[in-house]
Amino acid sequence: MLIFCKEVCADPLFTFCSDNTINYTTNGTFHNNLKSVLESLPSNTSSTGFYSTSIGDGASHVYARALCRGDATATTCRSCVLNASRDVLDGCRTGEAIEWYDNCQVQYSFQNSSLMVYTGKYPDSNHNEKNISNPGRFNDVLAFLMNNISRTAAYDSRLMFETGEVKINKKERIYGLVQCTRDISGDFCLNCLNSALKDLNGCCRPRTGGSVLSRNCNVRFQMYKFYNASDSPLMYPEFPAGDRWSMGMIMAVIGAAALVLALLIGSRFIYSRLMKRKQIDLERSQTTLLYELASPKEVIITEEGQLVASQEFPFLDLPTIKAATNGFSDSNKLGQGGFGTVYKGVLPNGKEVAIKRLSRKSWQGLEELKNEVILIAKLQHRNLVKLLGCGIEGDEKLLIYELMPNKSLDFFIFGRSLVFVSDSEKRSKIDWKIWCDIITGISKGLVYLHEDSRLKIIHRDLKPSNVLLDQYMVAKISDFGMARIFCENQNAANTKRVVGTYGYMAPEYAMEGLFSVKSDVFSFGVIMLEILSGQKNSGFYQTKHAQTLLAYAWGLWKDGKELELIDRCLLESCSIPEIKRCIHIGLLCVQEDPTDRPTMSDVVVVLGSHTITLPEPKKPAFSVGRMIPVDQASTTDPSISQMTMSNISAR
Repeated sequence: MLIFCKEVCADPLFTFCSDNTINYTTNGTFHNNLKSVLESLPSNTSSTGFYSTSIGDGASHVYARALCRGDATATTCRSCVLNASRDVLDGCRTGEAIEWYDNCQVQYSFQNSSLMVYTGKYPDSNHNEKNISNPGRFNDVLAFLMNNISRTAAYDSRLMFETGEVKINKKERIYGLVQCTRDISGDFCLNCLNSALKDLNGCCRPRTGGSVLSRNCNVRFQMYKFYNASDSPLMYPEFPAGDRWSMGMIMAVIGAAALVLALLIGSRFIYSRLMKRKQIDLERSQTTLLYELASPKEVIITEEGQLVASQEFPFLDLPTIKAATNGFSDSNKLGQGGFGTVYKGVLPNGKEVAIKRLSRKSWQGLEELKNEVILIAKLQHRNLVKLLGCGIEGDEKLLIYELMPNKSLDFFIFGRSLVFVSDSEKRSKIDWKIWCDIITGISKGLVYLHEDSRLKIIHRDLKPSNVLLDQYMVAKISDFGMARIFCENQNAANTKRVVGTYGYMAPEYAMEGLFSVKSDVFSFGVIMLEILSGQKNSGFYQTKHAQTLLAYAWGLWKDGKELELIDRCLLESCSIPEIKRCIHIGLLCVQEDPTDRPTMSDVVVVLGSHTITLPEPKKPAFSVGRMIPVDQASTTDPSISQMTMSNISAR
């Protein structure tokens, strides 16, 4: 028998009784099981904030779960779940129902809890909130806040709960809260939150507060702090125009600049002496960071290249790999890369794979293998290629990947008018929406590498041939042989061994060996402009005044003729405002000064935004890579194996 507390509790926010499910009889078996399962929720939920259970079997089986808000105390959680359980039992007589309170939600179903994915959402512009006075800026800041905390809740929070605040102006702030149930994946959580945020925009954006409730996630924002968690204010990435500076502010900036200059001059001697030692330590630290990333049970490789332990990571012997590739025959060859050749293979179980055979003569082979095996095996994301196994025997070093039936992005960009999707039943031309999804997929993969993985990863060789496409045209970043790992607080590094591909290397990396996340941003911008134009950046000669694609795009942009950059095949299916905005974003990514380039998380936000005003781009780097030896190694076909932009305006 359920015994409910009589504590004072806020009224429920919403009650949902499904009318598409069974009805049960009072005091029947299902009803008694329901009372028992609800009775178990309060005490079990209060200790962890989430609990899922079931009672009974057959037609009388009842599944239930309870979720408390991430900032709720154990006492508050228990009291809330007690009241919600009482209300949902008294208020519904159906086989499925859910009750939302401010601090918790309780739901039950006659189905397995994994099937409780009803996507209904209940927007609510709470408490008769007033309309806001400056909706343009408010909407931009709100979108920035909610997108940031949603990504954190989905991938970086044990409780799948996150709060945040951001300034609108000197006096006002927006406070946001997002949460998912803990029995869903990070990707499912983020999809749920994104869907809820769309409904939030529709119901509540003109107001100063609102929320959206759903089975698997909830979102809320207010102009006052309504939660108990402590958080540091997020900084909204402003693109100011015509700011008014007071004389006091100007003097403060001048004074600070003078102090910084004096410190720089005074520390120059010390800095120059330490740089050489720092470089040696940085190069050595990569091995330490790689092994920190992988647990001992996953991958252990000796300095001689021998795999000495692999309890969890698949290892294929050389005869099996040779048989899979027909003895590495030319007929199975998919492409040639800088460190080896890629072959199509068929494993004994019939699974088709792509096998990279690293060059025996390359001294970089072992280093690349370490990077690829440890990085890709540990980093799992929808937009990263999946590593299935490896093989090491003598001088042979091989990597086995999922096969990408739609090959690589360069095959589609530079032969666009002749290319079709591989599905024989849908051999239609690639339209603008698919290109948008590809661009967004690459950007999300980079956000994961730069911000969402445990260690910051810099790819260093991002180019169309290293972006592979599966049967659904989902973009997957590949080839991590040149990738570098950064420590938690490290933002940039310097190397004397510049590796990469002509046309995609950022100027500071190509000429000075300095690389950071902004190096990958530059490469992304080049790829974006290549997608839009159908032209390669390297070897581009459109006019005698523009010897690179970046220079040509910049000249057209300055003259207001940016649409002349676009491949005619794209113009047949694209939205003109969308494609202008993409040119704008691409030019922001390839600016010469890395500090002017956006981060990849900023790129993801503006790709999906209808309202954020972009800054005017500055001059891009026109002569990237000319002053250093060019790595000509290209891949003809490295076939290893969502956010859509709409109704946005440029400038």
